[in-house]
Amino acid sequence: MANYPTSKLPDVGTSIFSVMSALANEHKAINLSQGFPDFNCPDELMELVTKYMHAGFNQYAPMPGVVSLREKISIKTEKLYGYRPNPDTEITVTSGATEALYAAITAVVKPGDEVVVLEPCYDCYAPAIRLNGGIPVYVPLALPGFSVDWDLVKRNISSKTRLIIINTPHNPTGAVMTKADMDELAHIVDGSDILVISDEVYEHMVFDGFKHHSALENAILRERSFVISSFGKTYHTTGWKIGYAIAPPALTTELRKMHQFITFSTVTPLQFAIADFMDNEAHYLGLPDFYQEKRDAFCEYLAPSRFEFLPSAGTYFQLLKYDAISGEHDQDFAKRLVQEVGVAAVPVSAFYHNKTDHHYLRFCFAKSDETLCAAAEKLVKL
Repeated sequence: MANYPTSKLPDVGTSIFSVMSALANEHKAINLSQGFPDFNCPDELMELVTKYMHAGFNQYAPMPGVVSLREKISIKTEKLYGYRPNPDTEITVTSGATEALYAAITAVVKPGDEVVVLEPCYDCYAPAIRLNGGIPVYVPLALPGFSVDWDLVKRNISSKTRLIIINTPHNPTGAVMTKADMDELAHIVDGSDILVISDEVYEHMVFDGFKHHSALENAILRERSFVISSFGKTYHTTGWKIGYAIAPPALTTELRKMHQFITFSTVTPLQFAIADFMDNEAHYLGLPDFYQEKRDAFCEYLAPSRFEFLPSAGTYFQLLKYDAISGEHDQDFAKRLVQEVGVAAVPVSAFYHNKTDHHYLRFCFAKSDETLCAAAEKLVKL
C-alpha cells in the first residue's frame, strides 16, 4: 500500500459554503448561504460573449489579460478612485479574485513571515498564507459593528510582519471601512516594509449614500498594495471566475510570476465581452441602489421576526443575531435552520480560525424578491 504524504492542510475540510449549499439541496431549502445571485447577468453581456466565441476568440489570452480589458480597467479606476494604473505594468486579469489573492500571497509571503488577518475573514486567506510557510496573526474585529481596532492591529505587528490583509466592504459582516480607517492603516505601514492586500470585490455595493474607499485613493497604501476586484460580483457572473489585481510595477511583476504558473491566463471570450460591456457605466454605478433595494426589502420582511440586526452597510450579505431564539452554537443552529425551517445560511463562526461564536448567521440577499420574501416568511415563524 502506498505511503501517502501527510496533508499540508490537515485541519481544512470542505468549505462551509459547499457544506451548507449541499445541505440546502438535500433538504430542498431556500439557499441564502453561498454568495451568488439567483438571477442572470445582463443579456447584452451574454450576447457579447457569444459574439466573441463565434468570432474565434477561443485560444489563450495574453498572460496578464486582454489588452482592451486592462485598458478599460485603468480608465474605470481613474474615474472612481482618482488614480490611473498603467495597463501594461500594474493590472493583471486573473481567474477570479481567489486566484488573485492566492497569487499575491504566494508572491510575497516566505516561510516564517507573519500576516495580519482581521477576523472574521474570508476562508481562503489563512490556507494560502500557511501553504507558503507564513504565519497568520489573527486580530478580531471589534463588536458590535465589526470595526477595526487599530491599536490592537499595532500590538500584533512585529519585525516579522510581511503583510496586512484588509477586506472592504467586508465579507461576512457587511462592515465598510472609512477614509479614516485607510488613513490609519497608511500611518501604520508608512516607513516600514509591510505590504497590504486590499480585498475590494464588493466595491460597488455600499449603501445609504456612503462611498467605498479604496486603498488606491491613498498614495502611501497605493505604493505597497495589491488591490483586488471581481467582475463576478459586479456583473452577477460568479461562475465565470474573472477578477483582477492592481499593484505597483514591482509587485505586479512578482504576482504575474505566480499567475503564469497557477492558471497562466483567463477565459478569452469573456475578457473581450467584459471589456466591451464596461462602456455601460450605468450597470456598476447603479449597483448600490440595486442591492440596497434588496437589502431593504429583506430587512423589512424580517422586521416582525425575533432576529436582531442592523441593515448591512455593504456587500450583499446581512447578518442576523439569534440570541432571542436559541442558545445553540451557530453551526448547530444553521444546520437545524436548514433541516427544520427550510432556509440555509452560513454560521459566522466558520470565518474565525478558532470558531468564535457570537450567535450570528450570514444571509445572502443577492436573490429575487420572491426568494427573499419566501425565506423571510419561514424565518419570521421562529
